[in-house]
Amino acid sequence: MAFEPPRRLVRTLSETYGESVAGQWLGQLPGITQEAVERRELTVERVVAPGGGSSLVVLVRRPDGAPAALKVVPPFAAPEPERAALAHWKGWGSVELISGSDGALLLERLHSETSLRSLPEAKALLEAAGTVRKLWVEPVADHGFETVAERTARQADAMRAATDPQVAPLVAAALDARAELLAAGPTELMLLHGAFRQGKVLSGDRAPWLAIGPVPVVGERAYDLARLVRDRVEDLVAAASGAAATRRRVNKLADSLDIDRERLRGWTLFRAVESGVRALHAGRRQDAELLLEFADWL
Repeated sequence: MAFEPPRRLVRTLSETYGESVAGQWLGQLPGITQEAVERRELTVERVVAPGGGSSLVVLVRRPDGAPAALKVVPPFAAPEPERAALAHWKGWGSVELISGSDGALLLERLHSETSLRSLPEAKALLEAAGTVRKLWVEPVADHGFETVAERTARQADAMRAATDPQVAPLVAAALDARAELLAAGPTELMLLHGAFRQGKVLSGDRAPWLAIGPVPVVGERAYDLARLVRDRVEDLVAAASGAAATRRRVNKLADSLDIDRERLRGWTLFRAVESGVRALHAGRRQDAELLLEFADWL
């Protein structure tokens, strides 16, 4: 099989890591994937398309005929933290890790065509809250995961380099919010998904909904929930009551998961502006405008 990388993967890796770095790995991807398949004696069914933006996912069958999914991750996308987080969760609220080495993760097969985004908004948020709650556990003492403070420090440096004067006030507000949140000290140190949203929760057979694709980080739960707040941002921005609906969503999610409303609002602001600035830098102006308008409501 050719193992042709989907367009979304090519575009996202190139935007995130640069065309030279991404292109070199993408050129090697067919061989890397074939080797991973042969080493595990897997039978290939098909490549998942459009798939994700950071890995190639191939639907396979194990030697005993059991269905599984092989996820091939480039080394510069740091596959080890994902493997470690999945191993720690042991399938509780997340896809189950069968085995993992050399940037190739063999995972439980989920229904990739059915995510929480297929549900009505209210139901999707309810199921998302129930799923992410399971993932928030204490990491082991020598976990080695990046902390929220460390991750957001790198992001803050990139935000300060933004040159568009129109986004400067929002960038300043987001950086101030981060500084205030961190100045209060770490309120809790939990293992977080790091990129949790409705599209990262798929239907399964073992459980109705299971999270995939963590970018794990250790810190407070409000940081993890902040990305979920802006799900379906295009619908929020299109609605006449978008600003009020956004504030209600912050309060409802915070209250349902026993999280401080202001800390959730602050992290939601920071993460929305950070994503907006990144989208601008990548030339995705429409995405950036949606994110920054949303952030302005906070």
